[in-house]
Amino acid sequence: VQLQASGGGLVQPGGSLRLSCTAPAHIFQVNNMGWYRQAPGKQRELVASIWKDGKNTYYAGDVRYRFTISRDSAKNSVSLQMNSLKPEDTAVYYCNVQPLLEPYWGQGTLVTVSS
Repeated sequence: VQLQASGGGLVQPGGSLRLSCTAPAHIFQVNNMGWYRQAPGKQRELVASIWKDGKNTYYAGDVRYRFTISRDSAKNSVSLQMNSLKPEDTAVYYCNVQPLLEPYWGQGTLVTVSS
């Protein structure tokens, strides 16, 4: 099973985007979920994660206070609201469980922040 992210696109610096990812219930309900990204020439990194009960979250330092992760148990979906986007946020964004499992990588969704 590959988890597919959607919602990427081209946005100007300071703009916003909302990414979404829907997972099968048997994966979503029992796992913490995470958003990851890979910028050109860099390793894939964890951007944000949310516990399976939705009560705790984690953010990488450079996205804290700009990005918000949330999950909808009724829809088995996890979202990433990205505000105040910067050119350095340009990357392919992926969702996966956290800790990640390699078989769940999908193609990701490209976010390009540029004027």
